[in-house]
Order: sequence, then structure tokens, then C-alpha cells
Amino acid sequence: MDANFLKNLLLSAETKIVMLILDGLGGLPRQPDGMTELETAHKPNLDVLAKRAALGLTIPVAPGITPGSGPGHLALFGYDPLQHEIGRGAMEALGADFELGPDDLAARGNFCTLDADGLISDRRAGRIDTAEAQLLIDRLMTITVPDARIFIQPVKEHRFAFIIRSHDLHDALSETDPQRTGVAPLPLRALNSASEKAARLVNLFIDQARENLKPYSPANMVLLRGFAKLPVLPTFQEKYGLNAAAIAIHGMYRGVARLVGMHVLDLIGNTLDDEFDALERHWNEYDFFYLHVKKTDTCGETGDFEGKVKAIEEVDASLPRLFALKPDVIIVAGDHSSPAILKSHSWHPVPLLIFSPYVRSDGIAEFGEHSCSHGSLGTIPATQIMPLALANALRIAKYGA
Repeated sequence: MDANFLKNLLLSAETKIVMLILDGLGGLPRQPDGMTELETAHKPNLDVLAKRAALGLTIPVAPGITPGSGPGHLALFGYDPLQHEIGRGAMEALGADFELGPDDLAARGNFCTLDADGLISDRRAGRIDTAEAQLLIDRLMTITVPDARIFIQPVKEHRFAFIIRSHDLHDALSETDPQRTGVAPLPLRALNSASEKAARLVNLFIDQARENLKPYSPANMVLLRGFAKLPVLPTFQEKYGLNAAAIAIHGMYRGVARLVGMHVLDLIGNTLDDEFDALERHWNEYDFFYLHVKKTDTCGETGDFEGKVKAIEEVDASLPRLFALKPDVIIVAGDHSSPAILKSHSWHPVPLLIFSPYVRSDGIAEFGEHSCSHGSLGTIPATQIMPLALANALRIAKYGA
């Protein structure tokens, strides 16, 4: 749907929308004619909600395409992921709560271990703890590069976000991480003439980092990949007239929410209960809430079928807290499928549930892949969720006379 067309139809309303995203929600049965993780889970609250809701399936990017979490979330938020590609470096920096600017170039970084021959023996430096990594980051922050500023934000354990700030930086750069051990870090190269300045400055940093970290073990070198600039996107306020808040624990999801102009709420802890606490605490301050659950995807990617079932059940047990707030629209969806039998993201359509007082309920008393395939919403692009949510929140005017 054309963005300007929708924007011209937006209405103000005192209605609230909650988008509950179970990362990697879609699954597959372990045997033919069996049940998926979602269908196996005991989820009385989701099933009651499903009976009063409209059901369907979503395609995050395109049929047959397996999406990453960034594109999957952009689609959920109504941004075409093929038009608005976000590099992993930008996502890493945003997720580390760094406010990227137009002169910033970001990359995903991690400490690694080089042996006496300069070959990588451990790409993750023994997964050093975050406190030890912070000491090394402090040392790297003493590096100076002419005509540039360097910022390094810790993420977790061996991982960090690398940001270099200067005028006229472009992100067509190769990566230094060969993705395997027994070889040397790759040389960083400009992939076009416009990126030669960025390559020169980043290589100056890499050379000094090698010297600075030489005495330290196991983290005696850095690897950089996913160089990216910050794309410019219309905010949720501009696009939908919504004052939006994000509730997420992990950096990637906080980052993509910040990218589209959501206010990322602080959490007191790192549990699902803490996320629902934040929802309740800030309920009167916003009219759109995005609440992200990571554990479903984590279990899917590790092949833990039972763990994913349990994660879904934990979400279901928390739903009475959401119901008590009486949101006008509830969306339950996923950014992609992560079947435990594949141990990875997949291309399969993702279950979708939309509830409001104005929805034509399908009367299907189960939330699962097969039931959603029979729902009235059909199989739709994930980018269509937001217009449906706005309509059910009475925020879209009639078109035409």
C-alpha cells in the first residue's frame, strides 16, 4: 500500500494496539501428520483469543525466501524489507543503544584469538565475559584515527559494535572475519571507489588494534563484519500517527524498533515478567506497543522442540496480564519461522492472529499453523498487518465519497 495514500487517511483515536511478536513463531512437526511446536503447546489463553480473532499466515519477504530478523521485523512494522535494507552493523550499533548519525559507519565486531603465526585459533576468543571485554574496549577506545572518531559499544561477551564517524564514509567494504579458524583475518578492502576513504580509516584502526591487543590472551585481535550506514526511514509517528514504544531484551530488536522511531523502554530485568512489567508501567504513555519474545526463536535454532513448546506456554500464561489492560487491538505474530527440526530460520509462512471488537472472528478455537491456514485473513504479506491493525483501531478514514 502506498505510504502517502495511507497517511492521508489516518485518523486520531484514543485506541491502543499491542503487537506481541514471538520470534521464530512458525514451526514444523517432527513427523508426518504430527503437530508443530505451536500446535503441541498447551495454550488456553491463545486458543480462547483465537476463537474471537481473525487468523491467517504472513509471508515476511517473499515466497520461498528465508528472512533474517531485521527484514522480518521491518515487514511486521509495515516497511518493505526489499526497499529498506538494514545492514547488520547498523543494527548492532542501534541495539547497543548507540544513537547512530548520518556520518557514522558501523560494523559488528568481536574479539578473537590469533596464534603465534597470526592465524585465527578461536573466532570468539573463548567467549570472554563482558566485564573482561569492557577492559579491552577501554583500551581500544584510546586509538586515534586522523579525521575520524571511534566508538566501541559492548554487546555481550566477545561481541561489540564498532562505529567510526567522519564525513563522506560509504559502506561498501569487505569483512575481516573469514568465518573459520586456521586462517588469518581477511584484509579489509573498499568494494568501490566511494568507500576508499572508509577502508583507509578502518584499516588504520585495525592496525593499531592489533598492536594494542598483542599482550592479551585469548582476546588479542578483533574481527569486523557487516559494515553499514543508517538508512533513513519514516518514523511510526510520521507513517501511522502512532506514539509507539518497544519492549525487547535483545539488542537486535531494540535496534530495529529504534530505527523506526519507537521509544525503547528500559527494563528492570531480563525476563518475560520484566517485559510485561514494563508494559503495565508505561501503559498510559503510548498508543502502540511492540513486545518481543526471543526464547521461541532461540529454542527453534538449537533444535529444542520441547523448549520452544515451553516458551510458547510461558507466553500464554502471561496473557491474562495483557488482557487486563484491555487493548483495543491485539496482534500475535512472528517475524519468521524457526522450526526446531531445521535448527534455523525458514521460509514457511508465519501464524497471525488479529483481535479487536470489530474483527470478523473466524470462530476457530486454536492458534496454530493449520488453523491459521483456514483463517479469513488468508496468506498475506507481513507488511499488511499494520493497515489492518489501524483499521481495527478505528484510525483509518473512509476512502472516497
